[in-house]
Amino acid sequence: MHRRRRTALSFSVALLAAAPLLTACGNDAHPGAAAVVGGQRIEVSTLQAQVRDVRDAQDGSPQSAQLIKNTAQLSQAKLNTMIFDRVLERSAADAGVKVSRKEIQSARQQAAAQSGGEKQFATMLLQQGALSSGQIDGAIRREVLLTKLAQAVGANTMTPEGQAKVLARLTATSEKLGVDVNPRYGSWDDKQVRLGETKTPWITQVTREAPPQQEPTGA
Repeated sequence: MHRRRRTALSFSVALLAAAPLLTACGNDAHPGAAAVVGGQRIEVSTLQAQVRDVRDAQDGSPQSAQLIKNTAQLSQAKLNTMIFDRVLERSAADAGVKVSRKEIQSARQQAAAQSGGEKQFATMLLQQGALSSGQIDGAIRREVLLTKLAQAVGANTMTPEGQAKVLARLTATSEKLGVDVNPRYGSWDDKQVRLGETKTPWITQVTREAPPQQEPTGA
Protein backbone atom coordinates (compact mmCIF):
# COMPACT_ATOMS: atom_id res chain seq x y z
CA MET A 1 0.00 0.00 0.00
CA HIS A 2 1.50 3.30 -1.05
CA ARG A 3 1.68 6.00 1.56
CA ARG A 4 3.21 9.34 0.75
CA ARG A 5 6.05 10.05 3.11
CA ARG A 6 5.86 13.31 4.99
CA THR A 7 9.32 14.85 5.07
CA ALA A 8 10.18 18.49 5.49
CA LEU A 9 6.58 19.32 4.62
CA SER A 10 5.19 18.36 8.02
CA PHE A 11 7.12 20.74 10.18
CA SER A 12 7.35 23.44 7.51
CA VAL A 13 3.58 23.78 7.51
CA ALA A 14 3.65 24.11 11.29
CA LEU A 15 5.99 27.08 11.00
CA LEU A 16 3.33 29.04 9.15
CA ALA A 17 1.16 29.50 12.23
CA ALA A 18 0.70 33.18 12.96
CA ALA A 19 2.94 34.75 15.59
CA PRO A 20 1.92 37.97 17.31
CA LEU A 21 3.58 41.09 16.00
CA LEU A 22 5.22 42.94 18.87
CA THR A 23 6.26 46.55 18.79
CA ALA A 24 10.02 46.97 18.65
CA CYS A 25 11.69 48.62 21.58
CA GLY A 26 13.46 51.88 20.99
CA ASN A 27 16.72 50.65 22.52
CA ASP A 28 17.79 47.80 20.28
CA ALA A 29 20.77 46.11 21.92
CA HIS A 30 21.75 44.44 18.66
CA PRO A 31 21.09 46.86 15.78
CA GLY A 32 20.67 45.08 12.47
CA ALA A 33 20.19 41.69 14.11
CA ALA A 34 16.92 39.76 14.01
CA ALA A 35 18.27 37.51 16.76
CA VAL A 36 21.48 36.51 18.48
CA VAL A 37 21.96 32.81 19.26
CA GLY A 38 24.95 31.71 21.29
CA GLY A 39 26.61 35.03 20.57
CA GLN A 40 26.16 34.59 16.80
CA ARG A 41 23.98 37.09 14.98
CA ILE A 42 21.15 36.33 12.58
CA GLU A 43 21.11 39.47 10.50
CA VAL A 44 17.84 41.12 9.54
CA SER A 45 19.17 41.21 5.98
CA THR A 46 19.65 37.42 6.02
CA LEU A 47 16.12 36.90 7.30
CA GLN A 48 14.72 39.30 4.72
CA ALA A 49 16.56 37.43 1.96
CA GLN A 50 14.86 34.17 2.98
CA VAL A 51 11.47 35.86 3.03
CA ARG A 52 12.13 37.48 -0.34
CA ASP A 53 13.07 34.13 -1.91
CA VAL A 54 9.73 32.69 -0.84
CA ARG A 55 7.78 35.74 -1.98
CA ASP A 56 9.48 35.64 -5.38
CA ALA A 57 8.57 31.97 -5.73
CA GLN A 58 5.00 32.65 -4.63
CA ASP A 59 4.70 35.48 -7.14
CA GLY A 60 5.38 32.97 -9.90
CA SER A 61 2.63 30.62 -8.76
CA PRO A 62 -0.90 30.58 -10.20
CA GLN A 63 -2.09 30.65 -6.56
CA SER A 64 0.10 33.64 -5.76
CA ALA A 65 -2.50 35.78 -3.97
CA GLN A 66 -3.71 32.93 -1.77
CA LEU A 67 -0.20 31.76 -0.90
CA ILE A 68 0.83 35.25 0.17
CA LYS A 69 -2.36 35.69 2.17
CA ASN A 70 -1.76 32.39 3.97
CA THR A 71 1.78 33.39 4.97
CA ALA A 72 1.24 36.87 6.36
CA GLN A 73 3.61 36.12 9.28
CA LEU A 74 6.37 34.74 7.07
CA SER A 75 9.16 36.72 8.74
CA GLN A 76 8.33 35.22 12.14
CA ALA A 77 8.06 31.73 10.66
CA LYS A 78 11.43 31.99 8.93
CA LEU A 79 13.17 33.43 11.96
CA ASN A 80 11.69 30.67 14.08
CA THR A 81 13.22 28.14 11.72
CA MET A 82 16.60 29.86 11.63
CA ILE A 83 16.84 29.96 15.43
CA PHE A 84 15.58 26.40 15.80
CA ASP A 85 18.17 25.19 13.29
CA ARG A 86 21.00 26.62 15.39
CA VAL A 87 19.66 25.02 18.55
CA LEU A 88 19.23 21.71 16.74
CA GLU A 89 22.71 21.87 15.23
CA ARG A 90 24.29 22.39 18.64
CA SER A 91 22.18 19.64 20.23
CA ALA A 92 23.19 17.26 17.48
CA ALA A 93 26.85 18.17 17.75
CA ASP A 94 26.78 17.65 21.50
CA ALA A 95 25.27 14.20 20.90
CA GLY A 96 27.90 13.36 18.28
CA VAL A 97 25.34 13.39 15.46
CA LYS A 98 26.31 14.41 11.94
CA VAL A 99 24.50 14.51 8.61
CA SER A 100 26.31 14.10 5.31
CA ARG A 101 25.52 15.68 1.97
CA LYS A 102 24.85 12.19 0.64
CA GLU A 103 22.20 11.59 3.28
CA ILE A 104 20.45 14.83 2.40
CA GLN A 105 20.48 14.03 -1.30
CA SER A 106 19.19 10.51 -0.69
CA ALA A 107 16.35 11.73 1.52
CA ARG A 108 15.40 14.41 -0.99
CA GLN A 109 15.39 11.99 -3.90
CA GLN A 110 13.18 9.60 -1.99
CA ALA A 111 10.76 12.31 -0.97
CA ALA A 112 10.61 13.75 -4.48
CA ALA A 113 9.95 10.33 -5.99
CA GLN A 114 7.08 9.74 -3.60
CA SER A 115 5.66 13.15 -4.47
CA GLY A 116 5.60 12.53 -8.22
CA GLY A 117 8.94 14.07 -9.10
CA GLU A 118 11.17 16.97 -8.17
CA LYS A 119 8.94 19.61 -9.76
CA GLN A 120 5.82 18.39 -7.97
CA PHE A 121 7.77 18.11 -4.72
CA ALA A 122 9.01 21.70 -4.95
CA THR A 123 5.53 22.96 -5.82
CA MET A 124 4.03 21.13 -2.86
CA LEU A 125 6.59 22.54 -0.43
CA LEU A 126 6.07 26.05 -1.70
CA GLN A 127 2.30 25.78 -1.39
CA GLN A 128 2.14 23.98 1.94
CA GLY A 129 5.48 24.74 3.56
CA ALA A 130 6.44 28.21 2.27
CA LEU A 131 9.78 26.89 1.05
CA SER A 132 11.55 28.23 -2.01
CA SER A 133 13.49 25.73 -4.08
CA GLY A 134 16.74 26.93 -2.53
CA GLN A 135 15.45 26.22 0.98
CA ILE A 136 14.45 22.61 0.45
CA ASP A 137 17.84 21.07 1.23
CA GLY A 138 17.92 22.94 4.52
CA ALA A 139 14.49 21.58 5.42
CA ILE A 140 15.53 18.04 4.49
CA ARG A 141 18.70 18.41 6.55
CA ARG A 142 16.62 19.56 9.52
CA GLU A 143 14.43 16.48 9.35
CA VAL A 144 17.30 14.02 8.98
CA LEU A 145 19.27 15.67 11.78
CA LEU A 146 16.28 15.71 14.09
CA THR A 147 15.49 12.07 13.44
CA LYS A 148 19.10 11.05 14.07
CA LEU A 149 19.26 13.14 17.26
CA ALA A 150 16.17 11.37 18.58
CA GLN A 151 17.76 8.02 17.81
CA ALA A 152 21.04 9.06 19.43
CA VAL A 153 19.36 9.95 22.72
CA GLY A 154 17.19 6.83 22.66
CA ALA A 155 13.92 8.68 22.24
CA ASN A 156 10.89 7.05 20.63
CA THR A 157 9.22 10.16 19.28
CA MET A 158 5.97 8.31 18.67
CA THR A 159 5.41 8.43 22.42
CA PRO A 160 4.87 11.40 24.77
CA GLU A 161 7.85 10.24 26.81
CA GLY A 162 10.09 10.21 23.77
CA GLN A 163 8.91 13.63 22.65
CA ALA A 164 9.58 14.99 26.14
CA LYS A 165 13.08 13.53 26.07
CA VAL A 166 13.96 15.28 22.81
CA LEU A 167 12.32 18.50 23.97
CA ALA A 168 14.34 18.43 27.19
CA ARG A 169 17.54 18.08 25.20
CA LEU A 170 16.63 20.96 22.89
CA THR A 171 15.49 23.13 25.80
CA ALA A 172 18.76 22.59 27.65
CA THR A 173 20.70 23.54 24.54
CA SER A 174 18.55 26.61 23.94
CA GLU A 175 19.07 27.80 27.51
CA LYS A 176 22.80 27.14 27.30
CA LEU A 177 23.18 29.05 24.04
CA GLY A 178 21.02 31.98 25.03
CA VAL A 179 18.59 33.33 22.45
CA ASP A 180 18.03 37.07 22.21
CA VAL A 181 15.35 38.09 19.70
CA ASN A 182 14.70 41.54 18.30
CA PRO A 183 11.37 42.49 19.96
CA ARG A 184 9.75 43.33 16.64
CA TYR A 185 9.71 39.60 15.86
CA GLY A 186 8.49 38.43 19.26
CA SER A 187 10.29 36.53 22.02
CA TRP A 188 11.91 33.11 22.21
CA ASP A 189 10.48 30.40 24.47
CA ASP A 190 13.28 28.09 25.66
CA LYS A 191 10.83 25.62 27.17
CA GLN A 192 8.97 25.09 23.91
CA VAL A 193 11.96 25.88 21.67
CA ARG A 194 9.97 28.26 19.52
CA LEU A 195 9.41 31.90 18.73
CA GLY A 196 6.30 33.47 20.24
CA GLU A 197 3.14 31.60 19.33
CA THR A 198 4.56 29.75 16.35
CA LYS A 199 4.03 26.02 16.61
CA THR A 200 6.88 23.79 17.65
CA PRO A 201 8.19 22.37 14.37
CA TRP A 202 9.87 19.23 15.60
CA ILE A 203 6.82 17.89 17.44
CA THR A 204 4.66 18.08 14.30
CA GLN A 205 7.35 16.44 12.21
CA VAL A 206 8.31 13.51 14.40
CA THR A 207 4.80 12.48 15.40
CA ARG A 208 3.46 12.09 11.86
CA GLU A 209 5.21 8.75 11.42
CA ALA A 210 7.63 6.49 13.19
CA PRO A 211 11.35 7.09 12.67
CA PRO A 212 12.48 4.94 9.73
CA GLN A 213 14.92 2.14 10.30
CA GLN A 214 16.87 2.21 7.07
CA GLU A 215 20.44 3.38 6.76
CA PRO A 216 22.33 5.48 6.02
CA THR A 217 19.96 8.42 5.75
CA GLY A 218 18.04 7.99 8.95
CA ALA A 219 15.13 9.66 7.12
